[in-house]
Amino acid sequence: MPKSTPELAAAIDLGSNSFHMIVARIQNGQLAVMDKIRESVRLGSGIDANNAITEATQARALECLKKFGQRLADFPPGSVRAVGTNTLRNASNSEAFLDLAEEALGHPIDIIAGVEEARLIYLGVAHSKAVADRQRLVMDIGGGSTELIIGNDAGPIFMESLEMGCVSITKRFFGNGKISPLKLAKARTFALTELEPHVRKFKKRGWDQAIGASGTIRSVIKVISTAGWDKDHITLAGLQKLITALAEFEHIDQIKLDGLSDERAPVFIGGVVVLLSTFEALNIKQLEVSDRALREGLLHDLLGRLKDEDIRDASINHLAKRYHADRVQAQRVKKTSHYILQQLTNSWGLNFNEADEWLGWASDLHEIGLDIAHNRHNQHGAYIIEHSDLAGFSQFEQRFLAALVLSHRRKLPVKLYKELPKRIYKPVKQLSTILRLAVILHRSRSDVPMPDFSIKMTNKNKIELCLEPEWLSQHPLTQADLEEETTHLESINLELSLC
Repeated sequence: MPKSTPELAAAIDLGSNSFHMIVARIQNGQLAVMDKIRESVRLGSGIDANNAITEATQARALECLKKFGQRLADFPPGSVRAVGTNTLRNASNSEAFLDLAEEALGHPIDIIAGVEEARLIYLGVAHSKAVADRQRLVMDIGGGSTELIIGNDAGPIFMESLEMGCVSITKRFFGNGKISPLKLAKARTFALTELEPHVRKFKKRGWDQAIGASGTIRSVIKVISTAGWDKDHITLAGLQKLITALAEFEHIDQIKLDGLSDERAPVFIGGVVVLLSTFEALNIKQLEVSDRALREGLLHDLLGRLKDEDIRDASINHLAKRYHADRVQAQRVKKTSHYILQQLTNSWGLNFNEADEWLGWASDLHEIGLDIAHNRHNQHGAYIIEHSDLAGFSQFEQRFLAALVLSHRRKLPVKLYKELPKRIYKPVKQLSTILRLAVILHRSRSDVPMPDFSIKMTNKNKIELCLEPEWLSQHPLTQADLEEETTHLESINLELSLC
C-alpha cells in the first residue's frame, strides 16, 4: 500500500524556553512555509525541587498547545511531527504531562534524545546553508541544552548534546536575578568545564564554516549589530563587549539593550555565557547566523518519511550489520509477519503501512542479541535498541521497537506493557503477537517456502490459525511451540486455537 502525501505538513518544537510551530505546503516534493507561531512558555524555568514541571507551567504549556491544535485541527495523522527536548527529557513527570499535551494538541508528541535533536538541527540548518565541499560546525543554544555538530552536505559527521542552555544557566547562576562579576565567572567556568571533554574531538575534525542557530544566537547578532560591534556575523571581540555590557547591570530585570526583546531578556545572560564560552573553548573565529533550526529539520525529516527516504531504515540496517543479524532469517520472519498482518489488520483496526514498517524493523533486529549470548538474547537485543543512538528514532519509538524485540520469544513482558504510554499499550501487544507467530513458524530456518495458511479473529479475544495438517505433522517442533504459545498468549487475554 503506497503512502499518500498530505498537502500540508507541520512541525512543533516543545523547547525548554519556547514552543515553536511551523506549517508548510508540500509542492512537488518541496516545502513552502505558510505559517510560523512561537510562544515563550519557559518550560525549563517551571521545574520544582522534585524535578517536576509545576502545575502553573503545565497550564501555560497546555494553553499554547491548544492554540497550536486549533491550527492543526484538519491535519491528517502522519502530517504533524511534534517533539519535546531537554526539559521533557529530564522532568520526572514528563510522561504524565505528555498525555495531557497530546490531548491538547490532537497529535502525538515524541521526546527525542540530545543526539537526535542535534541531527535534526543540522538537517534544518544545512538546507539553508548548502555549500559544496565545506565542513561546517553548527551550534544551537536551546533553553536546557546546547547542541554542537560537525558535518558536510552529506549530513552530520560528529554530534554532541551538552546539558547547558540559556534557561538552565540563567536559573543555576542568576536564579535570584542578581548579576555580579563573581557569578559571571562561575557561570563561565561551569560552561568551559562542560565543554572541556569535547574540545579535542571537535578541533581534531575541524571545520571551514561555523553556523549558529536558535533564539539566543539570533538575539545576540541583533544586539551586537545594533551596537556596531559586529555586522554580518558574531566574533569573539563582539561577544566580549557584550558580556562587559551585561556585567554593568546589577539585576536581570534591569537588562535593556537595543535589539534585545523584553521576552528574551530574562534568559539572555545565560545564553551569552554559553556562546562566549564555546567561542573560547573551540577557538571559533566567527559565527554565521541561520534562521532555521530544529523545526525546519523536523519538516525535512518528515518529508523524507513521506517520500520513502526514511533515515530510520538506514539506522536499522546499520544496527543489523553491526550485530551480525541473520538477514536471510530476518527476511523469512518479515515476509510471514507481513502475511499475518494482511489478514488481521481490519480485525485489529491497525494502520497497515505503519504496522508493517514496525514489524519489518523488528524482524530485522529480533536476533541481534545473539551477538552477545544465546541465553536471553531477546533481552540483550531489546537493551541494545533502547540504549543506542538511532538516527531518526525518538525515545518513545526506541522503547516501542525494544518492546517488540523483547516480546518475540519466551514469556510476554506483561509488566513492561503496563508501563508503556497508553497509546502504544494495545498496538505493542498486537504486533508482538504477530512477530511471535512468524518466528515460531520459521523455527526450522528452512528455505522451503511456507504453505498458505489462514489466521483470523473469531471473536474479540480469540485467534484461529489454520495450517495444512500434513505440513504441521512434518514440523513437530513448530507444532509444540504453537501449543506452548497458547499458554503465553493467555497472559495478554488472547486465546490461540489451531485448525
